[in-house]
Amino acid sequence: MSHTAHIRSHRKPRRSASTLAMRAGVAGGVLGTLAVAGASGSANAAEPVTQTLELPTLTADLAAQTAQSADATQQAAANYQLQAERDAAAANAAKQAKADLAEAKQKAADAKKKADEAARLEAAARASRNAERTTLSASASTDSSTSTGSSTATGSAAAVISFVEAQIGKAYVSGATGPSAYDCSGLVQTAFKQVGVSLPRVSQDQSTAGTQVSLSNLQPGDILYWGSAGSAYHVAVYVGDGMFVGAQNPSSGVGEHPLSYDPPTGAVRVL
Repeated sequence: MSHTAHIRSHRKPRRSASTLAMRAGVAGGVLGTLAVAGASGSANAAEPVTQTLELPTLTADLAAQTAQSADATQQAAANYQLQAERDAAAANAAKQAKADLAEAKQKAADAKKKADEAARLEAAARASRNAERTTLSASASTDSSTSTGSSTATGSAAAVISFVEAQIGKAYVSGATGPSAYDCSGLVQTAFKQVGVSLPRVSQDQSTAGTQVSLSNLQPGDILYWGSAGSAYHVAVYVGDGMFVGAQNPSSGVGEHPLSYDPPTGAVRVL
């Protein structure tokens, strides 16, 4: 028998299960701690990446909102400008309309003033003609001391009266001077030509060819005129006894009429 048979083995005794479990727990704890630390580190390392990814999105949204706000502001400014232009145009239109209205009122007032003045002048002329006709009517009703009859006419006046009375019944033709037709001034001119008196051709000039005489002092052979002296529109020859001979119009031709038939407005004496 060996002398070492009764001696225990020199191998180290096995560790107990509790010791192994404890060491395993410690190791697990360390590993867990490392895992947590690693996870934490990973989380911390990933956080800048998340922020880096979100920043462009926020910037783009902010830019879009800024652009929309700028567009809205620009549109509002354009609307304000348009409204201002419309208001200015309306103000100018109202101002122009007011000026036009004032001008129209002034023109109407001027036209009324002219019309009133023309009416006044016409009324005055009418009153003057009526007064002259009244005087003429009174003159025609007087005796031969104020109006000598044709039977008493002598010399050139008698020759003129004889000529015009010989033309009674002939036609009236504008511009005619005889022998078969006459107009008013053509008859007067031709009649006085018989006694060597040269008269102008038209009634306007014949009404100023001699000395103006009043209608209350007519003598046979005087030239009667209708209208104003210098602008007369008709002439005839006074033959006495309140009668005259003239080429009146196309419907009556050359005829003899009383002064009341168509009262003249004036007379001239050339003999």
